[in-house]
Amino acid sequence: MGQLIKLQDYISRYEIDTYRYPGQFIRLKKQQWEKVKNAWDEGELHTLGTAPSEEEEKVEEEKPSIFRPFKRLKKSKENTGFEVKREGLTVQDDTDFSFVYTHELSTLDEVKQSFLDHIFKFQMKWASSTVREKSFVDRGFYYDDDLKYFLQRFPDTYLVLYKPIFLLKKAPIEVDIILISPVATWCITLLEGKKNSVFIGSNERFWTERNGITERKQLSPLIGLNRMERIVRKLYALYEVEMPVHKVVLNRTGYFDYPLVPYDIELVEKRNYEQWFTSMRNLSTPLKHMQLKAANSLLQYCQTTYVRRMD
Repeated sequence: MGQLIKLQDYISRYEIDTYRYPGQFIRLKKQQWEKVKNAWDEGELHTLGTAPSEEEEKVEEEKPSIFRPFKRLKKSKENTGFEVKREGLTVQDDTDFSFVYTHELSTLDEVKQSFLDHIFKFQMKWASSTVREKSFVDRGFYYDDDLKYFLQRFPDTYLVLYKPIFLLKKAPIEVDIILISPVATWCITLLEGKKNSVFIGSNERFWTERNGITERKQLSPLIGLNRMERIVRKLYALYEVEMPVHKVVLNRTGYFDYPLVPYDIELVEKRNYEQWFTSMRNLSTPLKHMQLKAANSLLQYCQTTYVRRMD
């Protein structure tokens, strides 16, 4: 399960200690799954955890704040034109992976999916709070199928920045999806329309989506994708991160028609999706120091908006 290290401009404990939390997450997830699997084998799955009340489930996302949001930023010492958030934030040692199973699960596959859904909620908490600060998460992210795809379908060693907001020359810039594997960084833009539609690509500002006799214009995904890659490469150069950076336009439901695609762009669509996805999932390399260094370099330049907890 990919690790959500940054979600938009919400405060993340990964930005507190990037070198600690990825390994801790993997260990905790493994320990909890062994506990759940053993309970399933013994027919005692219903004994795990204590169900929270409806009020407890809703309070974190829906409670209004009486404080104004903080945007903690500090000027970088390097003459880069970037701004960097560096001030110390409090480490959150919340490692409660306890889950409760409130309905009957008839197969091990159902148990696995329920387990992943529990961890998804847990990750959302890690990606939006520390012990003394918190961000208010847009409820839509809890139902975002694309976010769940990148978290639930990729290995634990993939670090995910989902629509992060970078600060370049004091200007916030939201990008799409950045996946940092142990061996490479993937800048990904999703471009999906109606099922089996064809996106006709070009070097122009707009592409065309064709579905039967219907056509509509679509802003070229290469504009944002190239901008995202430039940000990543500049930060990697600044922090002396040595890692390949790949650019992908992803369309899992349709096709591309772009004969003269630029050499440094990979178009992944229905015809080659399974091959690409299998190669990503089959990566068995453990977390690497350079990977964590890469993640840390990006997190240092992400905008963070939060409030202090009342308690």
